[in-house]
Amino acid sequence: MADAIDLDAFWESAPTAQGTFRPDPLGDMPGPARRYLTHFLPPGTPLARSVRLSMHGTIKLGAWRAFEAEQVIRWDRGMIWQATVRMMGLPVYGSDRLVDGVGTQRWKLLGLIPVMTASGSDIARSTAGRMAAETVWLPSVLARDDVMWTAVDARHVRAAFTVQGEPVELTLTVDDDGRLEAVTLPRWGEPGDGPFREEPFGGRVEAEETIDGVTVPTRLRIGWYPGTERFAEEGEFFRVTVDTVTYR
Repeated sequence: MADAIDLDAFWESAPTAQGTFRPDPLGDMPGPARRYLTHFLPPGTPLARSVRLSMHGTIKLGAWRAFEAEQVIRWDRGMIWQATVRMMGLPVYGSDRLVDGVGTQRWKLLGLIPVMTASGSDIARSTAGRMAAETVWLPSVLARDDVMWTAVDARHVRAAFTVQGEPVELTLTVDDDGRLEAVTLPRWGEPGDGPFREEPFGGRVEAEETIDGVTVPTRLRIGWYPGTERFAEEGEFFRVTVDTVTYR
């Protein structure tokens, strides 16, 4: 079962990088896309297909609560985000995952008492949207030939591709030097009240670092309705700082 796969085993069996990044074939690509890829992937960078991250921050679950987490993103199979969240001083352990097209969420107080369990097609589709946004931590996959780029204007570019069979359209805001400022996409989810539906999702990049030759965002604020007043009022729910990044 997808929710029984161990994060360490998921990482250890991940495929290694295939090929290296070459900027010369990017001539027909929209300007913001070229700037983004050449800023984040210097020439000769191995084209990783998997990444493992450790991170910490705060997540809004009623109130803002501290968390620590590890995550593995494998482009061939999906992602696992495994975290510990502190609620009223007590640890809640769990994970959000999308593995081989199956989406699950499992959270337990003290690792014993279930507090939230979810699975099914809506969870899979929503997690595919999350994984699409998190390609900013695995920018090599955006250099693939099957990513279709469309210029929006001089600072915005849209990338269309699929995540575990789900079509996605990711919009990147890129400055004149290729630094990523924001990422947005329509994501399936259930923010606030109501049924699952497609709503704007994404966030702003507040810092970046170069690790093992690859530049990645290391501090972000993420949530629903980015770029609007609703983001600050009700949409933002995740503030994250990335501590370590390992590619393969």
